[in-house]
Amino acid sequence: MTRFGFLLIDRFSLFNLAAMLDPLRVANQMSGEEHFEWLTTSVSGEPVHCSSNTSFNVGHALADLPRCDVLIVCAGYETDPENVTQIHTQLRQRERRGTILGAISTGSIVLASGGLLDGYACTIHWEYEAAFRERFPAVNCTGRVFEIDRNRMTSSGGTASFDLALNIIARDLSQECAYQVANQFQHDRIRKGDETQRAGKNRDFSTRPDKLARVITIMQTNLEEPQATSELARKVSLSVRQVERLFLKYLSCTPSKYYMGLRLERARELLRQTNSPIIEVALATGFSSHSYFAQSYRNYFERSPSEERRKVW
Repeated sequence: MTRFGFLLIDRFSLFNLAAMLDPLRVANQMSGEEHFEWLTTSVSGEPVHCSSNTSFNVGHALADLPRCDVLIVCAGYETDPENVTQIHTQLRQRERRGTILGAISTGSIVLASGGLLDGYACTIHWEYEAAFRERFPAVNCTGRVFEIDRNRMTSSGGTASFDLALNIIARDLSQECAYQVANQFQHDRIRKGDETQRAGKNRDFSTRPDKLARVITIMQTNLEEPQATSELARKVSLSVRQVERLFLKYLSCTPSKYYMGLRLERARELLRQTNSPIIEVALATGFSSHSYFAQSYRNYFERSPSEERRKVW
């Protein structure tokens, strides 16, 4: 039997918890044996509220939680709880006893803030990825749907947590059992950990030309130092005109306009999720001029960077 512990941080996502827990329950039911067990905990043992503001009872205080094989941090909007030092201490103690540590979505921030992901591959929901990379440079954030790296497992949240649970079931029981569980939930395809997240608008390029997807991937990995359309074209062995035609046909815009949108969306993520000065956000997204960044941002989002920051904070 594998015992999972779920550490619930106030305002955690109930969907993320259910996406991990329910497949384990159905795997037990279908196999006719209790292969998986789960316990819930909060730091104090008191009830916590999920992100939909529903109170959720837990079985244990973290300090009194029975030994678990895997302990997963479930978080949501609250990524820096006031008792985070106590959480880190407890997690380190359990790691020394052989417990695998994990996180769902923004739970990765809770682990990383205590150095518990340094040197590991991990993932987080795409909306938080930019800020996460800025804040934790020692962590290899891959942007994949989920990651299992030695004694760490992380999920980007949502249905990715369901895929993580299904892969655990396939590993510990059988692939056939995992398929049966997936079918029970009308989940038509089990994603593997090496698949990347579909992030934000216009990110599903599975039905579009490979070279268009490759150009966009190059753009996404070169936001701090944007590349000219001519350089992008050269890297995919096309002419500038051919690249322009692809963007106009499939995305109804020019490559430069699409690239600008990617940079500004990343800037908004950094403004919303970090305390970095606006000029640092501008430099991190390829703008050398504060005024040009502010003008571009206002044209795209109809508000200035400073207004965006005030809206959040």
